[in-house]
Order: sequence, then C-alpha cells, then structure tokens
Amino acid sequence: MNPNDLLTVRNLNVSYGESKVLFDIAMDVRPGSVVACVGRNGAGKSTLLKSIAGFIKNVSGTVTCDGVSLLGVRAFDIAKMGIKYIPQDKKVFSDLTVRENLELGSYATKDYNWDQVTDYFPKLKQLMDRKAGFLSGGERQMLMVGRAILGRPKILLIDEPTEGLAPSIVAHLKDVFKEMSKKTALVIVEQNLPLVCAIAEKIYAIKEGRIITELVGERIVANICEGYL
Repeated sequence: MNPNDLLTVRNLNVSYGESKVLFDIAMDVRPGSVVACVGRNGAGKSTLLKSIAGFIKNVSGTVTCDGVSLLGVRAFDIAKMGIKYIPQDKKVFSDLTVRENLELGSYATKDYNWDQVTDYFPKLKQLMDRKAGFLSGGERQMLMVGRAILGRPKILLIDEPTEGLAPSIVAHLKDVFKEMSKKTALVIVEQNLPLVCAIAEKIYAIKEGRIITELVGERIVANICEGYL
C-alpha cells in the first residue's frame, strides 16, 4: 500500500447470495484525484461503489480510508467519515423544495455554507423554492451533488452522473468535477468516454466483475481512441 493513497481496496470479493459479482478487486485513490470506472452494463461498477460506501456487505478483502478499515462499518457512519455516495437513480426528496433538500444535508453534516453549492451550480439559487419533484434530470443531479458536498467530504463516489442528461449539462458537470477535485477525490462510474478522457487521471476498466486493465495519464487517451475499452 502507498501511504499517499486516501482510499485503498485490496482483494475485494462481493456476492449477491450465491452469485459472485466482484472478484479480487484492487484499486487506489489519491487525495485530489479523479478516478473513473468504466465497462459494460452489469460489469459490477455500481456494486463496487456501493461496497465501498457500506451499502453492500463484502465477502472478503479490505477497504481502507486514511488507514482506517471500512469493512463492517455502517453506511451512515462511512458518510460521517467523509465518503459520500451519489446514486445513479437521481432520486431526491420530491415533495420537499430544493431549499429543504439542502437543509437536510446541512442538518446531517452541520455544514450550512450553501455558497459552496451555488458557486458550482448557480441555477439552484433560482430554484430554492421549487419542489424537487418538478426539477429536470440535470437539475436533480446538481441538487444531489450539491447536497453531497456539504460537510466537505474526502471522497465522492458518483454513479453514472451524466446518464440521460443534455450535452450542455454534461459540459457543466465536467467543469464542476474538475474544480471539485481540487478539494475532494472523485471516483466516478461513467459510460461517457469523452468525459472520462477529459477529467480522469486514472481509469479502471471492469469486465464481468474483474479489473482487466488500469490506465494512467497518456495511456488513457491512447487506449480509448484505439477502442480498447
């Protein structure tokens, strides 16, 4: 293990009942880095994020953050440790306003500095009194990310953030993720390979529950352009 790594996963195996989903996963995340996990649907990418976040019980292996084991730790305690999971479903509290959704995030983290949210997503400032159920998909994603950064997390685990979103929203999220990574490490599951090329410093390609390759730096663009992934 590298002492400079913030998150370390080693020999992680995960099953749903009798069905094994992840096989001997190993990955590292450094502070302030953007790490992407790519692969086909059903490859195990979302399961990996949920396992790190404590939503799925691991069969074997180790997951550590700043040298502290996360195995057996409850999901809400992992969140308190500064590891936030943003799911793929874009679900928010639909009957509550944007303001009330953020208030819930602030109550949990004791962080009431919403300027950090509206600096990244100015549009949310105009939508504070709108019920979240009436937001577009892109606006919901902004709210979910904004709510997650309250408390200044060490790591954001983000599952398919650009799925189904308009190109303009995707471009905005790309810029936000780049800026956000200056303060918070990002682990992103994403199908949008041009976005991955633009923001990721490291890519793990996952196939049938196994990491088949790890790409860093110049190898990312070269291999994606060649259709390796």
